[in-house]
Amino acid sequence: MRVLVTGGAGYIGSHTAKLLAANGHQPIVLDNLSQGHEWAVKWGPLERGSLSDPERLGQVFAAHKLDAVVHFAANALVGESMTDPAKYFHNNTVGTLNLLDAMRHAGVDTIVFSSTCATYGDPVRVPIDETHPQAPVNPYGESKLMVEKVLRWYGEIYGLKWMALRYFNAAGADPDGEIGEDHEPESHLIPLVVGAAQGLRPPVKIFGTDYPTPDGTAIRDYVHVMDLGDAHLRALDRLRNGTPSQAINLGTGRGHSVKEVVDAVARISGRDVPVVESARRAGDPPELVAAPARARDVLGWTCRYADLDTIVRHAWTWHEKRR
Repeated sequence: MRVLVTGGAGYIGSHTAKLLAANGHQPIVLDNLSQGHEWAVKWGPLERGSLSDPERLGQVFAAHKLDAVVHFAANALVGESMTDPAKYFHNNTVGTLNLLDAMRHAGVDTIVFSSTCATYGDPVRVPIDETHPQAPVNPYGESKLMVEKVLRWYGEIYGLKWMALRYFNAAGADPDGEIGEDHEPESHLIPLVVGAAQGLRPPVKIFGTDYPTPDGTAIRDYVHVMDLGDAHLRALDRLRNGTPSQAINLGTGRGHSVKEVVDAVARISGRDVPVVESARRAGDPPELVAAPARARDVLGWTCRYADLDTIVRHAWTWHEKRR
């Protein structure tokens, strides 16, 4: 297939583009490089452009005979969304509407959408399955939930074939070391801990040590970025072969605390990790862990790199190489 990868110069998009190419597909990256990196586009052409520009989208679709779209392009900083919600609804929700209309005009009827566990909001039960109530507590999660609703109606009325993959905590890096995680500002825990161990970032802030968890710090489900990419390939394949459109959680089904992550980086790197204990952040639930049964049953997907030490080792190797 010829697959348009929006946001393909970013973290998860670039890893997915590598897997698409390795499996015989042709990724065409669409990215405005506001957050992605030109060096991460290695397996197909880069088309520079924004989802806010319908004319540019039309040009890209006209230039390539596309079979499907994998849609990553979005803003994803929860804190920023609380101070600038307009940015998130314009870029994430309206931008996706522009993309879907460009697909309709070009006759492309298949999309895999990068969604998020933030659509669930504060969990009422853990682990979280796809029937869990969706009640976002920030504009970022709301902007993604809006897109999921649009996908459902476009599917029912226009025949769009779609899957929305709700990630938990993306982590790790390409095991081959070709690409990895490079955000600025960085908000993900593992690269922040790695940077602190390298002496390139300030001490790690542990937000809350009094949660009702075994060590008092928040627990999250860390899923390897290459496993996320693999799920997108499987979703495309299933849609091509008639699997119904639906939303699917992507996680390992096992959580790790902040302190466990810090200890893993110290163990893998052989270095001390400076930390500062801070008060809880508003809106941070004690535990977010996926129930991944639907991904296994529908996609045939299980995590190849489910072990925290493996995830941390790949991240450490990438950041050391970058340094």
